[in-house]
Amino acid sequence: MNTLLTEKISRINYKAFIWHGLFLSFASNFMDVHTIIPTILIKAGGNAILLGILTAIMMGGSGLMQIVFAGFLSNKTHKKNPLLFGINLRVIALFLLAFLLFKSSYIANETFIIFIFILITIFSFSGSFANVSYVDIMGKSIIDTKRKEFFSIKQAISSIGIFISAILVRALLQKFSYPNNYGILLLGAAILLFTASLGFWRIKEISVEVNKKRSFRDFFRLIPHEISHNSNLKNYLFIINFLGLGFSFIPFMIIFAKTNFELSYNLIGNILLFKIIGMLITGLILYKRSAKFEYKKLLYFSFVLGTTLPILSLIFADNHIMYQLLFVLTGILITTFNISRNGILVEISNNENRVTYTGISGAGSILPTIFPLIAGILISVCGYPVTFIMISLIIAFSFIFIRKLKCR
Repeated sequence: MNTLLTEKISRINYKAFIWHGLFLSFASNFMDVHTIIPTILIKAGGNAILLGILTAIMMGGSGLMQIVFAGFLSNKTHKKNPLLFGINLRVIALFLLAFLLFKSSYIANETFIIFIFILITIFSFSGSFANVSYVDIMGKSIIDTKRKEFFSIKQAISSIGIFISAILVRALLQKFSYPNNYGILLLGAAILLFTASLGFWRIKEISVEVNKKRSFRDFFRLIPHEISHNSNLKNYLFIINFLGLGFSFIPFMIIFAKTNFELSYNLIGNILLFKIIGMLITGLILYKRSAKFEYKKLLYFSFVLGTTLPILSLIFADNHIMYQLLFVLTGILITTFNISRNGILVEISNNENRVTYTGISGAGSILPTIFPLIAGILISVCGYPVTFIMISLIIAFSFIFIRKLKCR
């Protein structure tokens, strides 16, 4: 293992992370958590409450598990093997779910839904396990002057890959019938995700000695201290909680579409394609302006999108064309929020505390974890308008903490 980050090692790692990002971008549409996975649940007979539970697991529960994994991984000097283990576990979960889709005609809907929950839980939690290692390795593997460029070019390349795969996914959804079309998608996702992981075998991990190993109890005791003594971390946690609801909201746009339009494969394909167009355009613009854009300004832009999307969904609920076009805005939101969230986390942490901060940021996403559960119930009791307006108002609170955030 290496103890000093040189230009040469940084370039090797840079290329390895780009390789992973490229093939992950191809895979992402095949296993998209905003459209493909929710649609599989809906096709199997799932309702708003079940979708809320699944969304909570995918977008919140996995984050909560990061604090447990961070407590375990913070004592490890090298995190390359845990990273590969987490990714390969995700691959296995996707293979199994694809197999079950091919055989779903022989499985009762209730049983199939249970399998969906089990395998998506494994998929999501193993992803959070891998993410703790990913953030730590990435933070110490690329020279800091190249990080903003890295985030931008990774997003730009990923956007191109995502756009190409979106066209392919749309074609596969239309060419094959359910459940074979979704089985093919998840099988493709597993193969592409495994290919993406091959890039990590080339990483030359920088060895940072763990000077003081902590027990789980000591690690959890450290969390309140870190939050209380770092105002940036505190504000960051509030931001990812309130603004993070924008991510949790997107799957509910799918089930809302089902109540207003026929949830055809053509509609799902269009929604996915429009979302990717938004991601592609935003990724390319930010890549061209990588030396000039500021993370904080991206957060303000994400704030505007997050607060307006639920309202726009209600306004265009009866307009088939305009409702689909709203997913361009979801793609822009995903890109701007992801770049700013990841960039700020790396900036407010260092090699010694990055694993801890990653765990805190995951576990600190409490609101995006529990609100999909509440939203599913609220939709059943109060309807979509009340729920969507409430989501918009909660996201609006993030403005206060974006203003307080201090970053370079």
